[in-house]
Amino acid sequence: QVQLVESGGGLVQAGGSLTLSCAASGRTFNTYTVAWFRQAPGKEREFVAFINWSGVNTLYADSVKGRFTVSRDNGKNTVILQMNNLNAEDTAVYYCAASVLTLSRVIGGYKYWGQGTQVTVSS
Repeated sequence: QVQLVESGGGLVQAGGSLTLSCAASGRTFNTYTVAWFRQAPGKEREFVAFINWSGVNTLYADSVKGRFTVSRDNGKNTVILQMNNLNAEDTAVYYCAASVLTLSRVIGGYKYWGQGTQVTVSS
């Protein structure tokens, strides 16, 4: 069982940066792939990035590649999403999700979800 709590969202101007954190409970967090998804108003939830259990493998959506970076600190049970050069299209609720034995870009690939944190980018 893993519980996930996101933090770090807020209001930022276009071109700015935000750092999101996903804090996890559970002794076996270092065996989980962790992903970030986001959901904008009126749109479906979409994949943003994932990082595998060791941190060696990462994958990004084309829309954020080169601007967002995902990393993890298994000693602190935390995954970080560094978001740079934000634009209005990045406005959404951001969710972290976790599961073992997956390298998935789809919602169904993840068993555990956080409650989300709002990111708003003003243009």
